[in-house]
Amino acid sequence: MNVLVAGGTGFIGTALCTELHERGHEVTALSRDPRGSDLPAEIERSRGNVSAYDSIAGTVAGHDAVVNLVALSPLYKPPSGVDHETVNLGGTANLVQAAEDGDVDRFVQMSALGADPDGDTDYIRTKGEAETLVRNSHLEWTIFRPSVVFGGGSEFVEFTKQLTTPYVTGLPGGGTTRFQPIWVGDLVPMLADALEDAKHVGETYEVAGPQIVTLADATELVYEAEGKSVSIFSIPMPLAKLGLTAADPLPFVPFGADQARSLEQHNTVVTNDVTAFGRSEDDLTTFGESLGLNR
Repeated sequence: MNVLVAGGTGFIGTALCTELHERGHEVTALSRDPRGSDLPAEIERSRGNVSAYDSIAGTVAGHDAVVNLVALSPLYKPPSGVDHETVNLGGTANLVQAAEDGDVDRFVQMSALGADPDGDTDYIRTKGEAETLVRNSHLEWTIFRPSVVFGGGSEFVEFTKQLTTPYVTGLPGGGTTRFQPIWVGDLVPMLADALEDAKHVGETYEVAGPQIVTLADATELVYEAEGKSVSIFSIPMPLAKLGLTAADPLPFVPFGADQARSLEQHNTVVTNDVTAFGRSEDDLTTFGESLGLNR
């Protein structure tokens, strides 16, 4: 199979391109700047911006499948000059159109838990709207909704450290927001399986790791892995929302109103669809294990 991975030089994209290559597929990694990417030499690199149709149409055309991993982070404010509407929604619209125009058959969309066109945050809303575009296309689609994805190069650990300090730290609402993080090494084979097996066409999968951890739990684990302790006190959520909203216009503050609203929403599954890929939660890597801890 000839597969184009949009966002192929990113955290998940690098792992997926490598997995697909090792399975014998021809792989092209599409990104805005493919230079310096840590990919096997046999993987083709292509420059393109999903927000600009003309920059990707020629590359997309003729592939058997497209995987869309491109999205702005929900954990941080978007960089200056870009927004979720343009990247998450507009980028998906361009990739879907390019795939339809270029005779592509399969399309795998990376979405997010809680994706909803009426969602409370720009990230969740545009992810929901992007899902609608994919479902309404003429492509053979599969949609993944993962919880937070972790592993080497992921943002989750860095986000936790930027939001807190070791030894004593405050967290919005005491850090009770629940996550069910999934290791990239567990997620990527499922993405590859979805491309290879037609039984996954037309399916939406909510996938997560084996444990539910609160933001406070994650903070404690991150600092424990560094040999540090941390005591957590609660910042009332209304006060945290007020402070982060006030910080929205400040370019040097990485968090804003959208991140405050996201901390009011839990990020866990009701039914873990990893079973659709022959996996059980007992098979999966925990967040603590990824940090070198025995839990």
